[in-house]
Amino acid sequence: MGQNPSQIYLIFFIVAIALFSLFAFIFFAKYFNLWIQAKMTHSNVGILELIGMSFRKVNPNIIVRSKIMAIQAGLTEKDGITTRSLEAHYLAGGNVPNVVRALIAANRADIPLTYKRAAAIDLAGRNVLDAVQTSVNPKVIDCPDPTKGRQTVDAVAKDGIQLKAKARVTVRTNIDRLVGGATEETIIARVGEGIVTTIGSAASHKLVLENPDMISKRVLEKGLDAGTAFEILSIDIADIDVGDNIGANLQAAQAEADTRVARAKAEERRAFAVAKEQEMVAAVQENRAKVILAEAEVPMAIAEAFRKGNLGISDYYNLRNLQADTEMRAAIAGTGINNNTRQPQTTN
Repeated sequence: MGQNPSQIYLIFFIVAIALFSLFAFIFFAKYFNLWIQAKMTHSNVGILELIGMSFRKVNPNIIVRSKIMAIQAGLTEKDGITTRSLEAHYLAGGNVPNVVRALIAANRADIPLTYKRAAAIDLAGRNVLDAVQTSVNPKVIDCPDPTKGRQTVDAVAKDGIQLKAKARVTVRTNIDRLVGGATEETIIARVGEGIVTTIGSAASHKLVLENPDMISKRVLEKGLDAGTAFEILSIDIADIDVGDNIGANLQAAQAEADTRVARAKAEERRAFAVAKEQEMVAAVQENRAKVILAEAEVPMAIAEAFRKGNLGISDYYNLRNLQADTEMRAAIAGTGINNNTRQPQTTN
């Protein structure tokens, strides 16, 4: 037996109502606790907004608890803390609870900080809560940073004595320059540079040891916090020690280098002299050979003179007597004549 179409529509309507009631009950049961908390604290978060957060992939627990925290601390939607703004910051990847805590801390410390600026600082990657806390409670930075492996800032005075200094820089955050301002590393680098410059310009290391505050005064005069996210309150020299005599070490090293250069030049001159001596010895031998060759032509000339009748026997003996007399005189005088250079006797 067929059913009446109106009955079929009624059944579908009842089923639809049942499913809607079931889903409504599930959502209501899921968000009832958060809705009651928001209602009791006058946070103005409705049940439909909580359900919409689930569809927008927003964690309702974070949004509701952050807004409750802000309302309980005295912040209102007039300060920019609305449900939609918190959702937008969450969807942008921001840290909603951290921003709210920073606003509460700034409000308690009477620091002018709006939700828009706090959200921008958080999205820029800075810890806005830490920045507010540092503004209230200044932090101390060691210079140099011990975690980087250096324990002291080393500098040399004009008298050549090395000084090793440690400084502590007290800073507080400048909220207005937090976005785009330089970090702690820049402060440490600038203070270290100021210490090196001050010690290096001192005429004597004793002046720095007697008045270590001259370092902090000169460094503070340079305005090292310009362009940074911090304001330098004070620079204190925690420790200063005497290091090596760099000037004496450099002079000793220079003297050693000069000695090596002088030795090299002397060795060069000695080698040149030895080479020159060998050249002169070779020249002497060459000239001696020429003399021997010339003396060897004398007997041939005498023989040629005999053949042509230009030289008689008496002339020859007179020449030999003169030669013998010359050799005797040389022997008596101690000069002697090398036997190798004596001309050979000729015979008729």
